[in-house]
Amino acid sequence: MKVVDFLKHKREFLSKHPFELKDWMSPTIRDYWIEFLNKANNSQLISWVKEHQMQATVNNKEVIKEPKPIELHPEAAALLEEFTTQIGEEIHVGDWLTVDQNRINNFADVTDDHQWIHTDPERAETESPFKTTIAHGFLTLSLLSRLTDSVDPEKPQYPTAKMTVNYGLNQVRFPYPVKSGNRVRARSRLLKVTPIKRGLEIEKEISVEIENCRRPGCVAISVVRLYF
Repeated sequence: MKVVDFLKHKREFLSKHPFELKDWMSPTIRDYWIEFLNKANNSQLISWVKEHQMQATVNNKEVIKEPKPIELHPEAAALLEEFTTQIGEEIHVGDWLTVDQNRINNFADVTDDHQWIHTDPERAETESPFKTTIAHGFLTLSLLSRLTDSVDPEKPQYPTAKMTVNYGLNQVRFPYPVKSGNRVRARSRLLKVTPIKRGLEIEKEISVEIENCRRPGCVAISVVRLYF
């Protein structure tokens, strides 16, 4: 008898004879027993078993359902082979970019974040521990595409891919603020490459280096999907 059929039979039996066992129970156990019967009568237990059943019975033999292998486009397969040898390595160092006050002010206008630590140089000089204005953390984050050369139409980062999608970020930290006038650049380290339907998923650790500063302005795990 299958587990599901057995539980269904027990559920029907317990529903018809709920007091035979309950009368022998202590009050505490009886409460748990009533709760169990309610769940059984509502088919919650049967549904749970069905949802978590990992195997299918075929001709009285247990057969594990294996996922279908992903068939990669030849160019995706070639890129996967290339990237597999680079896991853990630094794969890109960008050019320096100056984060000036004008860029900070423009970002403040776009986001409506005009805190004085970003937009008031005079006040920041006297009241801020950094003695100058600093870039918004999200401004530094928003520059990742530019800093990693991902948006240059003349030099596509993945020329064999038909489309590149910014899938998201797994983790973001801002260890040190980027001061107005600082130059920054990105350093990218390849963490993982995974085949997906119609392409590849790439995870990279991107660190935004601040010129002449020991600590980075941003460290993020970027997830990009390539479609072929």
